[in-house]
Amino acid sequence: MKRLSLISLVVFLIIAPWRVAFSAETEHNYSKWEKNIAEYEQVDRTNSPPTGGVLFIGSSTIVRWKTLARDFPDHRVINRGFGGSEIVDATHFAERIIFPYKPRMVFLRSGGNDLNAGKSAEQVFADYKEFVAKIHSKLPETEIVFISLSPSLARWKQAGREKAVNTMVQGFIKKTPHVKYIETYPMVLGSDGQPRAELFVADKLHFNDEGYKLLIERVRPFLPK
Repeated sequence: MKRLSLISLVVFLIIAPWRVAFSAETEHNYSKWEKNIAEYEQVDRTNSPPTGGVLFIGSSTIVRWKTLARDFPDHRVINRGFGGSEIVDATHFAERIIFPYKPRMVFLRSGGNDLNAGKSAEQVFADYKEFVAKIHSKLPETEIVFISLSPSLARWKQAGREKAVNTMVQGFIKKTPHVKYIETYPMVLGSDGQPRAELFVADKLHFNDEGYKLLIERVRPFLPK
């Protein structure tokens, strides 16, 4: 009986983590982005972006970056952000809004919504690594640039976890080819160590024009020469 109990415990310890991961994957609602993705596909059918461009993907910071193409006029810029999304969403829809363009660079800004939804920094980092693996499975030479998480007034309580994600990504890129990291965490902080209110719109979460000016200057050096 003791031997049987021991075997049962071992089997449980092996299967339990898989069941948790499987449950989290199957419970995530990808369908809520279907309208956004279908709209991008409709645009592509009438005005398909050229291949080999620079693609930006992620959540609201990318969606609200309305001046993206004007900010980098010397590059073929593609914006495929969808607000409220998590890293797993970008990974899930890669076949539809990344791979068709065969981008030479992919800039990812995502992870804050993930933390706000209750994921740990370790889970967000794992999702980031899966995104990199997915992209490089079909586009092994494409440069993937992670635009780091930065704190906001509205979500200041998760600033420590945002910094933890950034630190893990920085460690990962040191040993992984074709991945880069843009530091944006300190750019929003004032001398008191708090996010500067003048960089955000009224919701205290999203950048205003002044916030985007700082972001543009951080991103520009990483664009292809």
